[in-house]
Amino acid sequence: MQYTGLIIGVCTFLIIGLFHPVVVKAEYYWGARCWWLFLLLGIGGIAGSLCTDNLLASSLLGVFAFSSFWTIKELFEQEERVKKGWFPKNPRRKYKF
Repeated sequence: MQYTGLIIGVCTFLIIGLFHPVVVKAEYYWGARCWWLFLLLGIGGIAGSLCTDNLLASSLLGVFAFSSFWTIKELFEQEERVKKGWFPKNPRRKYKF
């Protein structure tokens, strides 16, 4: 029996679930200006995915890479959610709005 697909599915779920609180915390402490960090993580994930021969590792690095890219979009949307009052503002930060 092959468990690779099941393992990839569970790990994808966990990776995506991990990125949600990361988006909220990153926007709270640094705002959307930390988007470049997720760009670098995504590029690193793609490079790692292309350089490994292991199917499981390559797949999970690809999921990590594109979750990082999606996080860039979510950071800017999280900033809008904070602006609307749906999430708390960081009292130690200055906001553009």
